[in-house]
Amino acid sequence: MKKLLAGILAATMMVSLCACGAKPAETPASKTETAQTETKTETSTEATTESGATSIVVYRACFNNGNPDSAKTKEIETAINDYIKDKINVQITLFDVGSGEYQEKANLALNNNEINLLWTAAWEDTIGTKQLYAKKAAYDITDLLPGTDLYNSMDANQWEGTKYGGRNYYVPVYKDNVEGYNLMFRQALVDQFGWDLSSVKGLADIEPMLADAKGEGLPYPFLLQKTAMFYRFYIDSFDFFTGDANGDFVAVDRDTNEVVDTILEPEYLEYCKLMAKWSALGYISEDEAAKQTTDTTTQTQDWAVSWWTDVPNNDEADGRYGQDVTMVKCTKNYMHTDSALGSCFAITANSTEEQAKACIDFLGLLYTDKALADLYTYGVEGTDFTYDADGYVVKNDSPYNHSMWESASATVVTAEASSPYTPQMYKDFNGSAVVSCASGFQFDKEPVKDKYTACQNVFEEYGFMLETGYFAEDEVEAKLAEYQEKLDEAGYQDVLSTFQEQYNEWKKAN
Repeated sequence: MKKLLAGILAATMMVSLCACGAKPAETPASKTETAQTETKTETSTEATTESGATSIVVYRACFNNGNPDSAKTKEIETAINDYIKDKINVQITLFDVGSGEYQEKANLALNNNEINLLWTAAWEDTIGTKQLYAKKAAYDITDLLPGTDLYNSMDANQWEGTKYGGRNYYVPVYKDNVEGYNLMFRQALVDQFGWDLSSVKGLADIEPMLADAKGEGLPYPFLLQKTAMFYRFYIDSFDFFTGDANGDFVAVDRDTNEVVDTILEPEYLEYCKLMAKWSALGYISEDEAAKQTTDTTTQTQDWAVSWWTDVPNNDEADGRYGQDVTMVKCTKNYMHTDSALGSCFAITANSTEEQAKACIDFLGLLYTDKALADLYTYGVEGTDFTYDADGYVVKNDSPYNHSMWESASATVVTAEASSPYTPQMYKDFNGSAVVSCASGFQFDKEPVKDKYTACQNVFEEYGFMLETGYFAEDEVEAKLAEYQEKLDEAGYQDVLSTFQEQYNEWKKAN
């Protein structure tokens, strides 16, 4: 079974986008006949409309509705243009694309110079922030931002922490823009066994609770959610600045502010041995290494303790998992580039300066005007949503269906009644985070791209298995040595030295 699993995971490959080339010529957005579902919509052929407004084409991904309705999108587009026409000299053409098709359609339009403003994220593939930066497809807005309503809508740390190469290319959606983790306990078991959660100061402190859960016959006392968790549980010690969960073999040591080989660090040995021990005791299921737990396992009563990404309102986990859960903080919260760019906008490099400024004007209004923010997020009041007695949004059954996190700032978008929040919650949450030592640094993998990908494949064969308790505790040290050897064969030392060179250069410049 172990050989079979190792073989399967060793075959896992990560697809990398080859991205290079010069910045496209700055030309106005051209005519497009990109289809939204069955209907074709034309974008403006001119940068300026008859009324003198600057025309911009906006693409956004829809995560709440797989098949956005083009007629409804056109209705929202008209409503937005009617609302903004007396406030800013901008007119938008809006495309709403289902998330399953977004990468393909947005990339096609991008390659055809048919977008001026698009939604993206650090975790997206092919159309993500890393790929756009590598292709020189994002407009450098550093010199356009100061003094604008958009710039003043967020604190300076947001702009500093989202820089690539010391420059601003992206506009973060102001939401939970920091990264930190909690241990999550099923409250029913806390009550049943009388667990004292105040005694939990570190990961090892939950062992007696896992023993109770195992004795109760639960299949997943410690549910890892088929995730290698060193990357998350040890962010107090390391900044894993690559943003790759399967690339935690390199990080910045927070104490020394130096790039290190994390496989050789004592924390990695400590973690892998603990996972091996808990696996042998039956606290971690073999399903984790086999990636056979499901995304809905957390909605069952089959587990006792798991993990949760810290957010301003952690009570929303109760609704997500259909049961009462309680959080215990297990790391600090950190602001770094990838966390702050978990949802953002990019102005395309093919846009003219006039169009880039128009995009900034539009986003500046979107991030400061509640009526526009709600319209852009939820649609038309009375048709697509209503406000309840407490002023929260109640969605109707509308084909236009978005959420705050992928639309605009939490300080201006009205919260939904089903998941209420206040702007101050987000300000406090983001404002209390530690600005990471590597915040603003972006590693250029291009010089060692193939070797880095090869190292990620080695991680799947060794690192993932070590971090999910696949190997016996007395095997861990030998497997770690073998892991390092295989990494070196894949070109790891070149990858590490390139990381170190780039990070040292970045530190000098900052």
